Parts: sequence; structure tokens; C-alpha cells
Amino acid sequence: MKHSTKWIASVATAAAIFFSVNVKAQTTEKSAWRLGFGVEAGIPTGNLSTSPAYSKFELGGTARLQYGIEKNLALTFTSGYYNFFATQAAKDVGGESFGVVPVKLGIKGFLTDNIYLGGEAGAGFETKYAKNTKLILSPAVGWANKSWDVGVRYENFSGQSDSYGVVALRLAYGFAL
Repeated sequence: MKHSTKWIASVATAAAIFFSVNVKAQTTEKSAWRLGFGVEAGIPTGNLSTSPAYSKFELGGTARLQYGIEKNLALTFTSGYYNFFATQAAKDVGGESFGVVPVKLGIKGFLTDNIYLGGEAGAGFETKYAKNTKLILSPAVGWANKSWDVGVRYENFSGQSDSYGVVALRLAYGFAL
């Protein structure tokens, strides 16, 4: 837990440095396409965090395609890979780290020039064990300018009588297409 907290604090500090150098308004342009690539780190919740905890840290990468439908409203399509690292307690009983490939559609609404609320829904394809498909529901809040996007979200994975989640921070670099 200490290592993940230090890592998230380091990412937040780096993001603050980047933002102070290049601050521009983000409101999305109608009919404009954007593409962003992000690094994500999170803390698992639900069944993954119950005693004994199966995973205490998630790390992943995503690509997000965004299309502006109004000045302050955009549709999103996000996919990538999340890795949930197994704890030593999980490894001691034969557990391993596992991954999820998310495929999500969403909406992003800007409250101000830089602050947004978002929501995504989709499917998460587990890459180990039973290789189940989970329903993903994910609300988010974030800050974005023309190049950088920092968001915090809760992502819930449910299905097959198993539910878990992750509270995650996403740092992304984006550009217009």
C-alpha cells in the first residue's frame, strides 16, 4: 500500500508540473476527433481486497478515442489492458497476477473549460483462470487541457457471481486527429 501511494503521489506531482507549463482550455469542439494514450494506476476493491487480499495494486495502459458532439460534450471509446498484481498471500495458495482487457463506450461532459465528469460502460475480458467477461460501469471526474488529461474513477467489474473494482488515477497525453 505504501508503494502504490508513493507512486500515485509521484504521478500527481509530475502531472502538476506538466499542467503549469502548458495550460490551455479543453472544451471539446463539435465534430472534432481526439486520441489519447494513458497510464493508469489503482487500488483494487471488492472481492480482490477482502482478507486475505488477492491484489493491492493495478497498473495498466489505455487508448481513448473521443468525438465532440457539442462544445462541452464528447463521446468516448476506451480500450487497453489492466494488470492486477497478486499479493504474496495469493501466490502462496497458487494465485497469479491477472489481466483485464476493457472495451468501453462513454460520455464526457465539461463543467468548466478544464473540469469534466464522465461515465463509461462496457465489457472487461479477463485473461486468466475462467476468462470471464465482466460488465464494467465507471464514473469519473477529471481535469484536461489540449494535451493532458488527469482523471480519477471508480471502475466496477461484475458478473459470474463475482464483483470487484478499482479506484484509479489515469494520466494521459492526447492530440487532435
